[in-house]
Amino acid sequence: MKKIGILYGQENTFPQAFIDRINEKNINGIMAEAVMIDMVKQADPTEYAVIIDRISQDVPFYRAYLKNAAISGTAVLNNPFWWSADEKFFNNALAIKTGVPVPKTVLLPSKDRPDDTNENSFRNLKYPLDWDSIFDHIGFPAYMKPYAGGGWKNVYKLNNSEEFFKSHSETGQLIMMLQEEIEFNEYFRCYCLGGNEVRIMQYEPRNPHHLRYVHDGPPLSKKLLDTVKDYTIKLNAALGYDFNTVEFAVRDGIPYAIDFCNPAPDADINSVGQDNFDWVVETAANMAIKRAQAHKPGQMNLTWGTFVKNAITPDPTKTEVKKAPAVAKTKKAPAKATTPTAKTPAAKKAPVKVTATKAKTVTKAKVAPPTTKKPVKKATTTKSKSK
Repeated sequence: MKKIGILYGQENTFPQAFIDRINEKNINGIMAEAVMIDMVKQADPTEYAVIIDRISQDVPFYRAYLKNAAISGTAVLNNPFWWSADEKFFNNALAIKTGVPVPKTVLLPSKDRPDDTNENSFRNLKYPLDWDSIFDHIGFPAYMKPYAGGGWKNVYKLNNSEEFFKSHSETGQLIMMLQEEIEFNEYFRCYCLGGNEVRIMQYEPRNPHHLRYVHDGPPLSKKLLDTVKDYTIKLNAALGYDFNTVEFAVRDGIPYAIDFCNPAPDADINSVGQDNFDWVVETAANMAIKRAQAHKPGQMNLTWGTFVKNAITPDPTKTEVKKAPAVAKTKKAPAKATTPTAKTPAAKKAPVKVTATKAKTVTKAKVAPPTTKKPVKKATTTKSKSK
């Protein structure tokens, strides 16, 4: 029997619907249930061929459990090793290398020093930072957000440098990034499951949470939708996510990837709506069943993105072919008269091997190097994350 488990927290509608849909299919040798955890022994396999993770981003104990399960053969969706190392600033850099547009973004040091550090820990940090160049590059309005955050926590909209310095002083030890605002005329949120199943949803992030999914939006061009789908698949292929959402803000016909690091994206029927809910339940069930059927006990059954895979085994289609070095020509010595001899076959030459191998803001304000720890004032929005 191949068991499919789902690990979840506060969400109520998706997990049970997912379990029920798999079991309703009545596929021989496949069943689904909620994961139950008791004693966790190192390197001890679990009873699950597949686990859908919906909560470990908030519960470190579950993250450790899932890594232990994965190394023992369970196909954990999403890959707990990659999600543990992933963060938004790196994702933006990877998107650029993948050919997907993203807003201009810079990384900022924390306002307060990390614990157990002092001024000598920051000898390599230029002081003061060239704030004028940073503001000139990004422009205002701008958004400041944690480089590895989620759920729209500690996100600030800033209209000028004065607001920036005031808000940055409240962020404590958080590492922030400053990002240009994309004034959009269209916005999409896209589910991507199994790497290639995409559902594009019109979305209005400025609405209250329960009204963000647009059901009767204006007609959209096929070209734009095809581009959004293509970018969604490219990002998830590079990152290696099995279950993710990607958000795009469209400016002047160009979709900019805004948020694409969501290992437990919202799938609650009360926010995404019935049609989107039915799609994600059905698609997630089919994906989990397929992974369970392909599961190989005792082997690694995780999904790894092309960024990691190509770093280990380069893509042969992109391997540079080096030309063999040219052989210097030598002048032939004058022929000497010799006694005629019988002709012998000419020696064959050895083959030569070819081997592959917006508004400029000027300010004189300065931010001191990270100082001692201060309370962090959190600014939140209504955008939720499954727990």
